[in-house]
Amino acid sequence: MELRTMMAAALAPLEPGISKMSGLLNFYAGADEATHSLINVSVWTSLDNAKQLDTFQPMLDLGREFVAKGAVFERPIMNHTTLWELPR
Repeated sequence: MELRTMMAAALAPLEPGISKMSGLLNFYAGADEATHSLINVSVWTSLDNAKQLDTFQPMLDLGREFVAKGAVFERPIMNHTTLWELPR
């Protein structure tokens, strides 16, 4: 529950910088109650733009705080190419 609260609070320090990044289309943060897991999913116009998060210091700093509370991150960070999408 503490990590979920931390994830919700992460919006405030991350949003100002992420929202200004080149090529950002959307960014989501979510939680799965059944598996006690958290996820960030972002959609970008290019792989190079997506990789901006790899060096975004506020995210790296928060990552260390999450690890200190017991979080485990999957590495390497996965970047997927869109194969199809549903129209809205």
